[in-house]
Amino acid sequence: MNYSYSTKLKGEFEDIIERVTAELKTEGFGVLTQIDVTKTLKEKIDVDFKKYRILGACNPHFAHKALSLEEKVGVMLPCNVIVVEAGEGEFEVTAVSPMASMQAIKNENLVAIAQEVEDKLKTVINRLK
Repeated sequence: MNYSYSTKLKGEFEDIIERVTAELKTEGFGVLTQIDVTKTLKEKIDVDFKKYRILGACNPHFAHKALSLEEKVGVMLPCNVIVVEAGEGEFEVTAVSPMASMQAIKNENLVAIAQEVEDKLKTVINRLK
């Protein structure tokens, strides 16, 4: 089983971040966090790294359902989506597979929720193509 789904896009980094955020919103996700890996690595260990941003995406309805079934599932939330520089003017957008993540938790009730979330994240990736 794949642990992620990806597509490549051409454009400007910040424009792609905005586009990904908008597509996530269309599927009911908000971006709760943004981790600028490039900036963090520079500040913390003085390393120059390619453009790399982690978006912590959350669909509150699905999060509530999952947390109601398995309180500790919060360690797997939010769903991470990354935007990574893949070449000159090209970026790869990758979303986590909730189905792969949920395999670590032995709660069959989470499977249906994970599948619905995965379907929505796949839709986001496919619309970006």
